[in-house]
Amino acid sequence: MDNLNAFIGSVNSFAWGPPMLGMLGVTGVLLTLGLVFMPWRKVGYGFRLLFSKDTEGGDGEVRPFNALMTALSATVGTGNIAGVATAIALGGPGAIFYMWLIALFGMATKYAEAVCAVTYREVDANGKYVGGPMYYLRNGVGEFAPELGKWLGLLFAIFGAVAAFGIGNAVQVNSMAVALDNSFSVPTWITGIIVAALTGIVVIGGIQRIGEVAGKLVPAMIVLYIGAALVILIINFTAIPAAIAMIFKYAFTPAAATGGFAGAAVAAAIRFGVARGVFSNESGLGSAAIAHAAAKTNSPVRQGIIAMLGTFIDTIVVCTMTALVILTSGAWMLTGADGSGLTGAVLTSTGFQSSIAGGQYIVTIALAVFAFTTILGWSYYGERCWQYLFKEKSLIIYRALWVLAALSFANVKVDLVWNLSDTLNGLMAVPNLIGLLLLAPMVFKVTRDYFEKAGTPLSS
Repeated sequence: MDNLNAFIGSVNSFAWGPPMLGMLGVTGVLLTLGLVFMPWRKVGYGFRLLFSKDTEGGDGEVRPFNALMTALSATVGTGNIAGVATAIALGGPGAIFYMWLIALFGMATKYAEAVCAVTYREVDANGKYVGGPMYYLRNGVGEFAPELGKWLGLLFAIFGAVAAFGIGNAVQVNSMAVALDNSFSVPTWITGIIVAALTGIVVIGGIQRIGEVAGKLVPAMIVLYIGAALVILIINFTAIPAAIAMIFKYAFTPAAATGGFAGAAVAAAIRFGVARGVFSNESGLGSAAIAHAAAKTNSPVRQGIIAMLGTFIDTIVVCTMTALVILTSGAWMLTGADGSGLTGAVLTSTGFQSSIAGGQYIVTIALAVFAFTTILGWSYYGERCWQYLFKEKSLIIYRALWVLAALSFANVKVDLVWNLSDTLNGLMAVPNLIGLLLLAPMVFKVTRDYFEKAGTPLSS
């Protein structure tokens, strides 16, 4: 197992090396510039659309709100709790700056993904709307480069179907099992059985049931988690300016070893900030586009604007709250029983626990619910990729494998799980980013047309 973990770690270093970081950044920057910073300027408009009944007309399977909640169910998970803590533990406070940076430009990427998904979605043999990168690569890129579009779509579907078991299943159930064992002494095998059973009950109902469950659980848990974090930040409000200053300072200068923190170079801050940021909000992976393709809408632009809110809520709001709790509480400098610095969910729990009584239980409950909803959201993503490869009749096979994986991954070594997930994420992003760059002119055109029709030119 150690040898396998070392091998995956070496592949991971390549998958998240300078080429991948550069590709994610360049794609986000080019899309942001081409959209004249629209994603940054239209956040308020996006929230108005999210709760407007005017967006609920059109063809599709789920309400636009539930499409976003399904996407958020897959992104607001362990990345917001354990992932942020891991970024700080390995990259220092400066890693949060790069999480913010990749999220800001990632909003344009997420917008473009949803626009393409709705534009090029299809109706399957069961009369259901299906879409996502594999479809807009084949149908969109395929319009002017058929062979390239075909192979890019095929690669994405393969990477997506396999990656789902890492980012959407293994990491989630593993982190949940460890947290419940540490806080409530629940054996990991029991967590695996319960999660597998509940997952099986929900995923049988498809996107409608997943959307309904996500539409109720995700908003409630985000409010609970952010509410608890706000209480802690009010208690530690005098430490907030110093925490923010550390984020900016260590984004550009090495973070020296202090307390239980082992120190980190700027390169580590960039690498782990970007990697954990993408792991958290999934901008550039193309996964959320699969959920937005099922939305009841006839406007790709409207759904795209709603989709970009997912990145904003996930990273700019939820991840920031986690980071500030960890930094203002001083937990990032503490040591564990073995004398090394804390990391993962344990670090976040310590930050909450050191500020309010029972804070660690809030983190555990939030992590468990977020992880469960992420498993549900990614089950749908994996299904659509599987369906693209093997057609509708074979979905029962994927669902069975998904439930068995949830049962098994509760006992896997966490380092292996994180490394494997990072690697698969990197591979998944490659065909998607190539497609987005090739389809960018279409995205810019439909966006300009939408705002000109509304009487508010894109550049205004």
